[in-house]
Amino acid sequence: MLRLSKKLLFAIEAVVDIAYHASAGPVRSSDISRRQGIPRRYLEQVLQHLVHKGILAGQRGPRGGYRLARERRRITIGEIIRVVRELEGAGDPVTETESSELGMRVVRPIWVEMQNEMMRRFDETTIEELCNRARALGIKSETAQVPDFTI
Repeated sequence: MLRLSKKLLFAIEAVVDIAYHASAGPVRSSDISRRQGIPRRYLEQVLQHLVHKGILAGQRGPRGGYRLARERRRITIGEIIRVVRELEGAGDPVTETESSELGMRVVRPIWVEMQNEMMRRFDETTIEELCNRARALGIKSETAQVPDFTI
């Protein structure tokens, strides 16, 4: 079942933060935590799982942090949702428990249909689209304010 959890929100916000505030170097988890108000204990676990699943790339060391493993136009919200659902290990009550004939043949199918429609929409929504929305809303990127002298 698609359930909005804190961990899911934190994961999406963290990936968008990394994409939106990306610079030549990786984005530190402490900066993500500060900007998004995400507790570090949640953040590190989610970020490591996203690295393991190929959505993020991690860099260790004093100048370490995270960056997107692929172009932001190639990462969807649907991917992040699936990774977090796996991390949470939550089962789907629609498929797990017994029910009446009415429940099994009428209520649950409409629920599954709605979940599938939502996931289709999430699979079409990229990190790039969310970054473009943030830019259109005038949300400042910290890296946009820092001059880049890379040649």
